[in-house]
Amino acid sequence: MEETLYFGGPILTLEEPRYAQALLVRDGRIAFVGERAAAEGLAGPGTRRVDLEGRALLPAFVDAHSHLLACAYARLQVPLGECASWADILRKLSAHVRDRALPPGEWVKGTGYDPNALKEGAPPDRFCLDAACPQNPVVIQHASGHSGVFSTLALERLGVLEDGSAALERDSGGKLTGRGEEAAFLALLGRVPLEGMEQVLSAFQAAQEEYASHGIATAQEGLLNAALAPAYEEILHRGLLKLDVEAYVPPEEFAGLRERFSALQQTAPGRFRLAGEKIFLDGSPQSRTAWMREPYLGGGGEVGVSAMTDGQVEKAMAQAMDRGVQLLTHCNGDRAAEQYLTVLERVERGRELYRPVLIHAQLLGRDQLEQVKRLHVIPSFFLAHVYHWGEAHMGNLGLERARAISPAGSALKWDIPFTFHQDSPVLPPDMVETLWCACVRRTRAGRVLGPEERVPVEAALRAVTWNGAFQYGMEGEKGSLRAGKRADLVLLSGDPLDTRPEELKNLQVLETVKDGRSIWRR
Repeated sequence: MEETLYFGGPILTLEEPRYAQALLVRDGRIAFVGERAAAEGLAGPGTRRVDLEGRALLPAFVDAHSHLLACAYARLQVPLGECASWADILRKLSAHVRDRALPPGEWVKGTGYDPNALKEGAPPDRFCLDAACPQNPVVIQHASGHSGVFSTLALERLGVLEDGSAALERDSGGKLTGRGEEAAFLALLGRVPLEGMEQVLSAFQAAQEEYASHGIATAQEGLLNAALAPAYEEILHRGLLKLDVEAYVPPEEFAGLRERFSALQQTAPGRFRLAGEKIFLDGSPQSRTAWMREPYLGGGGEVGVSAMTDGQVEKAMAQAMDRGVQLLTHCNGDRAAEQYLTVLERVERGRELYRPVLIHAQLLGRDQLEQVKRLHVIPSFFLAHVYHWGEAHMGNLGLERARAISPAGSALKWDIPFTFHQDSPVLPPDMVETLWCACVRRTRAGRVLGPEERVPVEAALRAVTWNGAFQYGMEGEKGSLRAGKRADLVLLSGDPLDTRPEELKNLQVLETVKDGRSIWRR
């Protein structure tokens, strides 16, 4: 029997009472939470004692939406997030080829560029990429993951220049620029060869370390398809999983993937679960492809991209109900939210979709929250957008719409359970930064964007703990500190409830504990 007794600092339970003097862990579960004297009376002779020395102990953070395996792949690609111009991008790509002595013909992949941060205000075209890597096929991906650019050699490898069928951007002369958005880009990206298995597994272990370093014990695989399944099969076969992973798959692949993974024996400390299905209704606001009720500013009246018909959405919802699984829906714009809520209202007559989740919900209208509440929809807000892209949203949407992005404050008033996420690898899985963003709502330029949508620190904490567990139907197992629950814990340098909102970002994750065992320590 393994026992650990924690004491000597604020133990924030997210239950009643809010604080405890001591917490006793026995064989991976919480055996007792309460007064220290009572905990000492229950502790055995070999119990390990941990004096918190004033530091705070909380439930481990729950990642409500990300792409864990994509975070691993991103580690094998050229990071472009700090680039400020096309020249910066080209230098990084060419240096990657030179420093790694890549042979001609080997793929070069870059990720994380943001046109809003580039001097040119747009991504480079294929001819720029050709100049950087003339002998290698190149693809670079926008930070949102929803668009990107292919070099000429890449387009040739994918057969695009020969058949001319790809729905990519063309210049005024009708030539392909190599740029693509949404389905057109993602379809081609799916045909690009993946890295070798040993590289992927090594990167996956590093990605898990990164999640754990941010206090996360439960992660999400936001879109697992047949092409990515072999990596997870090998991860599970080798016992490499140390986080709990909730995976969501395309509806058309669910039956086949459920059969594949149900036959696998799991021996790792972490648990893998095929939790449900995932669909997409639109794009991203910073790419101006989120589907909006009103046009974007400074354009030709464009309102974004609709990815599915009402009939297709209805079919996906009905299928998830028939299978008894959860459905996650990527939905950024208020017009996409309108489609989602209208179809859900129609489909749910006489039966109910299990805890439906609206992923991102960034432009979810305040006028739509009554329907969200009535239909028991869980919005998962990409709250860190306020800091990272708030200025871009003001330029694309205008101040009034931008200040209402990720309306967590309004959702709280409606008593709607909501969660927060970072959509990693779009942003690092930094829960502490997200807490700060939710409570202060400052942009990179230092402006407060929608102060009325701020939430109190405790509500923000619940969004990344108890509410996250509730989203997965696991609130009886994790998300708060209560006897009987699994001992998924995070040790912070200070108590968030005793920290000024402006100072939250200075808190440090010191240790992450999964099922009673430390999986990361600063």
